[in-house]
Amino acid sequence: MTIDAWLHAAIADAERRGLPELTPVLEALARATTALRAADFNDDAGASQSSVVSHQSSVHSQKSTVDSPQPPVESRQSTQRRPS
Repeated sequence: MTIDAWLHAAIADAERRGLPELTPVLEALARATTALRAADFNDDAGASQSSVVSHQSSVHSQKSTVDSPQPPVESRQSTQRRPS
């Protein structure tokens, strides 16, 4: 179904239900959908899943594993206090 066909059907449905005030909202949604589908980030939307997984693996392997997690702030503060 094209965006134009969807828009005409949606407007007709809204009018049939007595909701003509939805027409500008449906038109805005159709324009936004058209713009999103035309955006250049969709150029590689058909990339295979294996290329996505291998990219994620390379990103994760670049992270440092040397740093150890720090305890919560409260724990660090309590260990740094000295008795009076």
